[in-house]
Amino acid sequence: MTEKLLPDYTVRTGSTKDSALLLKFMQRTYQDMFGGQDFSHLSQTVEQYLSKKTPLWWVEYSAEKNELVKNISQTHPIACLWMGNAIDQITGLRHAHIFLLYVMPEHRRKGIGTALMQYAENWARKRGDMQIALQVFQRNTPAISLYNQLGYQTQSLWMIKPLD
Repeated sequence: MTEKLLPDYTVRTGSTKDSALLLKFMQRTYQDMFGGQDFSHLSQTVEQYLSKKTPLWWVEYSAEKNELVKNISQTHPIACLWMGNAIDQITGLRHAHIFLLYVMPEHRRKGIGTALMQYAENWARKRGDMQIALQVFQRNTPAISLYNQLGYQTQSLWMIKPLD
């Protein structure tokens, strides 16, 4: 299913067959934050969690206004949203969890992240969820700013201690 997300952008439903592409997007996310490392181990996350119960959506640049893009027969995703399920440790209720939201750098600051967050929230509401959660790296200040603007609040902190 494909639908308009924003002017010049469409969103389409992905599937479990998209695991290789999802892995590439996950690796880009981590490379943006922690460049130069090998993130091939993320394949285990995709393998373990990508299923029919964890929906995936791809954003593509539409060709409405761009003659160059109109002549390209194949479109390529420029953003993705991957959702999952979690259990609230206080109430015990299932809720939506955002595994991944990624927008390629050249398409950032165009409202795509906000639109995808609204898309995620609408999906969660439709299935009866009372909340939605996500994890964000503390140094990812643009994402934290977006989530704060959209009304997300810190509920807990994930703390780690490296061991020798």
